[in-house]
Amino acid sequence: MAQSCFHPSIEGAQHGAKSLGDFLEYAKRSGATGAQPSNYMLQAEKGFKKAREIKETFEQRGMTLDGISTHCPFWVHTTAWTGSPTVRPFIPADVAKKSANEIEKWAENYLLKLLDLCAELGIKIVPMFWGVAFGWEMATGYPWGFWKSGNYDLLKEGQDRFVKKTAKLRERANSLGIFLAHEIHPGTAAACSDEFNMLVKICNGDKCLGVNADPSHCWEGEDFETRFQKVGSRVYGCHVKNFVIHKNIPLRKMEPNWPGRAMQFCDIGSGDLNMTRYVELMINVGYPQRYCQIMGRTTAPLVVEAESAYRELDATSANGVAYVRDNLCFPLAGGSFEDGMGA
Repeated sequence: MAQSCFHPSIEGAQHGAKSLGDFLEYAKRSGATGAQPSNYMLQAEKGFKKAREIKETFEQRGMTLDGISTHCPFWVHTTAWTGSPTVRPFIPADVAKKSANEIEKWAENYLLKLLDLCAELGIKIVPMFWGVAFGWEMATGYPWGFWKSGNYDLLKEGQDRFVKKTAKLRERANSLGIFLAHEIHPGTAAACSDEFNMLVKICNGDKCLGVNADPSHCWEGEDFETRFQKVGSRVYGCHVKNFVIHKNIPLRKMEPNWPGRAMQFCDIGSGDLNMTRYVELMINVGYPQRYCQIMGRTTAPLVVEAESAYRELDATSANGVAYVRDNLCFPLAGGSFEDGMGA
């Protein structure tokens, strides 16, 4: 019988209140066979846990380590220069009191050590996203970021800033054979496929610049087919997440209450996106083949990152893992359905 090229996995960032062991036990009960813990789950009292300890924790529970979610520290590193207080939830309280330059340096050192740990663990694909390297004005997408009559060019300044600030991290990643898989996302250095391709261009085609596909961020004009075909050759990671758009509510409304927002993350099987078409696209752009070759695996993870404005977090994630396992890890066709016609 034909086998699936995927296995069900789960993202750990939303489950930060759990220890690594508790998270893996929850993931296994939910039906996942692999997991992508957050960097915080790997921290010790001082620095990070030893690679051997992390491996043993996975082995004891019969789970595969599919990657490490490093979105938060990478975002802090490329956003600190703006002086924004929004980096504070992701860094130690004593570090948050420091200057923007000191916070950036702290984040860079933290990430260099984290990349070394990834290499020890055999992790070659690191899901993350770059921060607001181009500034908040540009992140809005509004024209004032593009006017040059005020003797500024925020686009060019941002390009230079991104190349310079990420240089040491990209150099370390390349030296370790690691791919930094940016999740194309609002409020980051690349919010659409064209912007990601721009980052690759200004970094002279840097090999380590990859994409962590996530269709739930394709809710403002660029559908997931368009986005991930444009960057298909650089898709190294894959999240599975869905959303619903409520009509007649402005998408950019300043609404902190999730149920009041126009765009809401929701159960994977009940949203506006057809997740089967999404997974088929991942196969078509070569994600599972690429992941398996780089990581030395036989299956690639479909990493559930389920969130909901209404359903409790653990219930949402468990429901998402079950949906992926039962509906998206299907056996692959060995040829065309026409092959046996008229035989």
